[in-house]
Amino acid sequence: MKKIGVPVVVDCTHSVQRPNQLSGITGGDPELIETICLAAVATGADGLFLEVHPNPSQAKSDAASMLQLDELYPILKKMCCNKKAL
Repeated sequence: MKKIGVPVVVDCTHSVQRPNQLSGITGGDPELIETICLAAVATGADGLFLEVHPNPSQAKSDAASMLQLDELYPILKKMCCNKKAL
């Protein structure tokens, strides 16, 4: 898409969802969010989409794939400060 001039935005939190759980509620692997963010930046993504909540278990939707608010800044810092190293 980038080759034809379309901006690429990576949805880092929905990328870790595990749909069709037996409970009927979508699961997720939020521990993978940082890796997806760093990979997106390293491969030249134009933007990132992240769902963040101070208490993910209380989120109205996507609680299992939500990033804990206090984990956001360290990830942003890695992406911004280490971009050249990626």
